Amino acid sequence: MLYKDTTLVKGASFDSWRIVGSLMQTVKVYNMREVDELIFLDISASRQKRHPDFELVDDFADECFMPLTVGGGISNIEDTRKLLSVGADKISLNSAAVLTPALISKIAAKFGSQCLVISIDVKKTKGKYEVFIHSGTEPTGLDPVDFATIVESLGAGEILLTSIDLDGTMKGYDIKLTKKVSQAVSIPVIASGGAGSYQDMYKAVAQGGASAIAAASIFHFTQKTPLEAKKYLHGKGIATRI
Repeated sequence: MLYKDTTLVKGASFDSWRIVGSLMQTVKVYNMREVDELIFLDISASRQKRHPDFELVDDFADECFMPLTVGGGISNIEDTRKLLSVGADKISLNSAAVLTPALISKIAAKFGSQCLVISIDVKKTKGKYEVFIHSGTEPTGLDPVDFATIVESLGAGEILLTSIDLDGTMKGYDIKLTKKVSQAVSIPVIASGGAGSYQDMYKAVAQGGASAIAAASIFHFTQKTPLEAKKYLHGKGIATRI
């Protein structure tokens, strides 16, 4: 779930954002549809240099009956402590992981790697993969594979790997990117950006080596459901919770 200003949105390639529904209603729908985990990202918090909206998270976390990851605006240990205290099971760092990498080690030491997800947004520039921050608006010059190994060494527990180019397009995940990062680290990699079919999800795991897949547009804009996706993957020999 991507949250911008006051509502849930979905775009294409981190642009052309459009409203996709009520936050609380969406959480309740995903509860009924038996998703395994929910990721909530406030995509404007870091750019606006503000802290997470703890009251908002507290409100919808009460309705979320699955593991919840929250990201956006986290810049210190106290932000992390507050989010975990109001209902988040994990926190996600994106811009802060690049700008203040020492924070990764501090959070891992204080709360454990199991609750720390590093979100890596990647775009192709001049034929090469590059890490971007601040909702894909700021290039960093970092190679995603190199950065993934760095955050793992600092204590990250998982990586949420998003292809900016394919996000929201429903054209399939970037298998090459997913495979490169998955092979470079030993922690779980969640493939994100581009799911348009259950076959896309299967490829991300079977060919890309992802430990999990994240999806949004396919559930917002088609009749496909998380439970059907899990049944499809299970039928393909992928371990899923059904």
